[in-house]
Amino acid sequence: MIILDYRDTRPLYEQIVDKFQNLIIQGVLEPNSRMPSVRSLAVELSINPNTIQRAYSELERTGFIYTVKGRGNFVAYDDSLREVRRAELYEKLEALAKEAGELGVPRAKLAERLLAGAAAMTEEGSGRGTE
Repeated sequence: MIILDYRDTRPLYEQIVDKFQNLIIQGVLEPNSRMPSVRSLAVELSINPNTIQRAYSELERTGFIYTVKGRGNFVAYDDSLREVRRAELYEKLEALAKEAGELGVPRAKLAERLLAGAAAMTEEGSGRGTE
């Protein structure tokens, strides 16, 4: 379900948060379904349980999961979460555009690459919307 990239410069807990957020938004993890236990996921990924707990705390803080005492963690999806992720995406795009400008990448080239990426996404069948 979750595959970590040890070459990624982000901390492991951030990778776990991103992967679970994507699984929840895509509907792979259904609302109110039980999340894997901290211990079982830590064993499966061969990492410290504290890393999983930190990821779950962040997911709960951002509204992607909720905790039931003595029962575990559950998916708490609603459509507003998709908007949260979109806002994060737009912030990343703005930062990339700024960085591209600082590197002297022409706007036309940047737009061309973005449109090429969007076209490839649509061809793969993963383009859900045109917003």
